Amino acid sequence: MAPPAGQLRPGRYLAIFALIVMALYALVFLTGDGKPNPKLGIDLQGGTRVTLTARTPDGQPPSKESLNQARQIIETRVNGMGIGGSEVALDGSNLVITVPGEGGEEAKQLGQTAELSFRKVVQQLPATQPPAPTTPQQAQPPGDSQQAIEAAKATRQSTDPNVQMQAAQALDCKAEDPLRGNDDPTLPLVACDREGTAKYLLEPVFLEGKEISDSMAQPPDQQSGSGWAVNLNFKSEGAKVWSAFTSANVGQQAAFVLDSEVVSAPSINQPLPGGNARITGQFNQQSATDLANILKYGSLPLAFDQSEAETVSATLGIASLEAGLIAGGIGLLLVAVYCLAYYRLLGILTVLSLILSGGVVYGVLVLLGRWIGFTLDLAGVAGFIVAIGITADSFIVFFERLKDEIREGRTFRSSVPRAWVRARRTILSADAVSFLAAAVLYVLAVGQVKGFAFTLGMSTVLDLVVVFLVTHPLVALASKNKFLSKPSVSGLGAVQRLGNRNRAARKAAATTSKEA
Repeated sequence: MAPPAGQLRPGRYLAIFALIVMALYALVFLTGDGKPNPKLGIDLQGGTRVTLTARTPDGQPPSKESLNQARQIIETRVNGMGIGGSEVALDGSNLVITVPGEGGEEAKQLGQTAELSFRKVVQQLPATQPPAPTTPQQAQPPGDSQQAIEAAKATRQSTDPNVQMQAAQALDCKAEDPLRGNDDPTLPLVACDREGTAKYLLEPVFLEGKEISDSMAQPPDQQSGSGWAVNLNFKSEGAKVWSAFTSANVGQQAAFVLDSEVVSAPSINQPLPGGNARITGQFNQQSATDLANILKYGSLPLAFDQSEAETVSATLGIASLEAGLIAGGIGLLLVAVYCLAYYRLLGILTVLSLILSGGVVYGVLVLLGRWIGFTLDLAGVAGFIVAIGITADSFIVFFERLKDEIREGRTFRSSVPRAWVRARRTILSADAVSFLAAAVLYVLAVGQVKGFAFTLGMSTVLDLVVVFLVTHPLVALASKNKFLSKPSVSGLGAVQRLGNRNRAARKAAATTSKEA
């Protein structure tokens, strides 16, 4: 026969929960590296936090659209470089990149504007040191000011060959370049190479980097003796332009200009009709890979200055993790002491349910770290600590409803199904509110607050799994056991005595009513 409404077969539910746990930890130990360790965030395992400040050619604040576009491109670059657990967040006109672990050097390169363009070389000059300015008018204004950008454009992008030559002689290849990412592609350009060993007089841009369809780092060729390079593939329109240019300029130089800086200026030895290009220069494996990834994943719509690069010590992260675990342990201990003192047997079931809930949460954390790159940070630990209270609250709702049933004169065993039917609606409603609050916070928040919201929401969902599959069945089993259902063991003695008195009072009232 099917169990009465509100009752269940405890063994079946506990078996389902056991299968879930077994499957969960089978995935933990048999997938990935097999180590049951969750990924830790920057504040727990150390790492790098880089702050990029946006600047525009006209000196005006950047638009929200361009900032969002830049953030999305940098996130794509992060994913393409395989830097797990990273985060890119907007902070006013700044982009804040956090990279846990050993990805700090890559993070510092993520803000390159990567405005690649192709210009014909008019003349190449040695990068001699310019004479020191003798008057205030000859001194360059600060490199990050709008005045410096306009002054550089007036000279280094002049259409007058004499002004261009004077600008080339005055150009300091070792100084900060105010034109970085701000040059006008329709005008000539005087630029340095990346090593600061040569200066170039260049024609306007004939092909833009957005026509690149793919790029990859090419290892050195032992036969030719060439070093690391970056191979480019163009889109159909870009391939036509490149093919026409190389066909008409055999023997000339084509400059590959990245953010107003010449990364390579190879000679065109023959026409290149295939729509491919090769950037050569003083590359090593890391620099070639960085450039290839930057070009592959898009050009930023803004220029950025690296205003801050902070390295977080792993030692500090371990201390923070220990502090978080201690705080969580103290919170769990206080909940356990209260439940044991107030509920006795039911308190033991509460502690057991919390331990099982923690085990499920930990296994899910490990798998989420492998599958979606989720990293646990201090805010996430705080979310779990708060979730302890939410989980314990579900047990208390059930237990208090159970005591209400017993106060009405029912036995422990008969009260369990009735109490559960009435309590589960309250539990579902309370957890639904908590989950919705966590979901809204996750959508609206940025930075580490997202970690808090995510762990809080996840723990709320897993709370329901434990309450339905573990706590309720265990209480039902205890109510059917002669020893465990004893008032002195269950902690329900005072409530049962009150229930007996209430039942006796109702019987006496009923008897009196019949006699009357």
